[in-house]
Amino acid sequence: MVATSHYLASAAGLHALRRGGSAVDAAIAANAVLCVVYPHMAGLGGDGFWLIYAPGGGGVTALNASGPAAARATRDFYRDQGHEEEIPSRGPVAALTVPGAVDGWREAHERHGKLDWAALFEDAILYAREGVAVPRSVAEWIVEDEEDFREHESTGRVFMPEDHRLREGERMIIPGLAATFELIAREGPRAGFYEGSVAERICADLGERGSPLRPEDFAEFRAEWVDPISTDYRGHTAYEFPPNTQGFAALQILNLIEGFDVEGWGDGTADYYHHMAEAVKLAFADRDAWLTDPAFVDIPVDRLTSKAYADERRGMIDPERAMVMEAVEPGIPFGGSSDRRSPGGDTCYFSVVDDDGLCVSVIQSIYHDFGTAEIGGDTGVILQNRGAFFSLDDEHPNRLEPGKRTFHTLIPAMLLKDGKPHLVYGTMGGEGQPQTHAALVTRLVDFGYDVQQAIEAPRWLMGRTWGVESQDLSLEGRIPDPVMVELERRGQPVKPLPDWDDNMGHAQAIRLDPEGFLEGGADPRGDGAALGY
Repeated sequence: MVATSHYLASAAGLHALRRGGSAVDAAIAANAVLCVVYPHMAGLGGDGFWLIYAPGGGGVTALNASGPAAARATRDFYRDQGHEEEIPSRGPVAALTVPGAVDGWREAHERHGKLDWAALFEDAILYAREGVAVPRSVAEWIVEDEEDFREHESTGRVFMPEDHRLREGERMIIPGLAATFELIAREGPRAGFYEGSVAERICADLGERGSPLRPEDFAEFRAEWVDPISTDYRGHTAYEFPPNTQGFAALQILNLIEGFDVEGWGDGTADYYHHMAEAVKLAFADRDAWLTDPAFVDIPVDRLTSKAYADERRGMIDPERAMVMEAVEPGIPFGGSSDRRSPGGDTCYFSVVDDDGLCVSVIQSIYHDFGTAEIGGDTGVILQNRGAFFSLDDEHPNRLEPGKRTFHTLIPAMLLKDGKPHLVYGTMGGEGQPQTHAALVTRLVDFGYDVQQAIEAPRWLMGRTWGVESQDLSLEGRIPDPVMVELERRGQPVKPLPDWDDNMGHAQAIRLDPEGFLEGGADPRGDGAALGY
């Protein structure tokens, strides 16, 4: 089974599985198609994170395919260009980290692939060369980003050809991307992307216009295997990704709410949303104080994810009165400064399980919608702007330094029961990712929902949504008015949203029962599907 945020990507993954491919093969094929059909959220110019469960004693492993800052990307590099407070989020100067996703494909395929490497990209090449119907989500973001496309011609030529905004259902063709995929398929990920003409053309174009990226930054990068982090939740083991991602915040939320009678609250009640929001505030205070590249800061992850620490912090949650998010202090203060900039962004999450029991949870992103809004030369590759989240403050834990990976929101997840996979799950949505993880786990474990019900149930988001500076408790409109009124009475900064809102993310999940039956779901907030055989 495969579940992704676009039906063509799900179909590509299913095609790989039917040909005898592994879950990793299917995930790469699906991700490649997402780079074409969801170019505002996924791309060769972005990063990726993998959790993989291998049967037969392999357990859960984690693959970090996020790229570091370029060797020339120093704080002084940006200050000398007049950027004293923060790195711009658009344009060539925002392209400062190496795209990691493609080398993640290489590492995962070398360990778990069955199909020939070149076969994984046939669908992506076809769609990029011949065109696909513009999905609803892409069409909506083209309207939102019209001014960016007018300012940045490289993306404007693709998504606003001859000053015409591509509309839903019209044909979208990216020939440069098709040629790049053909090169990667033919020559492999290293020669085809990191050590050959693609990297050289990207850097030649963007480097002339202010990017610090150089071909040697690409050539030196390698994705790496790391140890996942986990906690127990009501007889299950929840696995998340370690720093440089916010996975420990997702585990903190589960630890905090495990001490309450979640089932007794009932789903959709004011008690449920209130306590969830308060747990998020506590977890995010620690996240914002500490999260960065662990190679540069000694992050106390074991302490932050311990049950004892959650017991200490849980007492701060008042069932009748909301904390002010900006005023919540971390339980373990960091020695330097810390700001509360929103790490929101657009992303693609997808799950795959194969008939050998290999389970793959993957998330991939170019950060903001359409990343830097810049395509590198004639490659068709939109460069991510993930590096724009680095701080230029010399005392900040996530301060920019050459070779450093930035704070990432991207977190794939798995839930195991009795040592075996029970749920492979995740979502896009920046700040909302740990919150939606908690929503899915509680609705499946505490309330007994099926997968699709858990995905479709009304969601909340505590914190900033994309483009909004205030720290709101955003609630989908299907949540009853009396519940919203009660939350306001408790002091929550309630902000009603439409019944179904993209800010809540596109979640996908696959649940495995002990008999081997697979139950998948895809988010109707996106354009996806769960497909199996």
